Amino acid sequence: MNRVVVLLLLVLSVNCFSQTQAEMNREAYNELKKSDTILNNVYQEILKTYKKDTLFLQHLKKSQRIWIQFRDAELAMKYPDYPDYMYGSIHPMCRASYLKNLTEKRTETLKSWLTGIEEGDACSGSVYAKN
Repeated sequence: MNRVVVLLLLVLSVNCFSQTQAEMNREAYNELKKSDTILNNVYQEILKTYKKDTLFLQHLKKSQRIWIQFRDAELAMKYPDYPDYMYGSIHPMCRASYLKNLTEKRTETLKSWLTGIEEGDACSGSVYAKN
């Protein structure tokens, strides 16, 4: 009886959790899109919150443009386009996962302009103090 239960569980787990590489690649890109949407929402919220600080906004926009270049350069460094090397079918998933991680780090960095910092922090710069 125990063997039947174990066998049944194995069969169910294989059927329920098996995915093709194409499905895993799609899922990874969907996760990347979600993290990119969150980043864009945080960025838009900062633009609204700091709308009167035009000098800050000028530098925020410049910083974001440069971050996108940095992100793309990091990806190219991680996965160079070698003319005679193929990464394999898992490559799109790996690229998406790497970009997702970079995007989530950027989002966390930008969130401090929304969450604020403790009042009295002498190094707060342009980040508003918490209310």
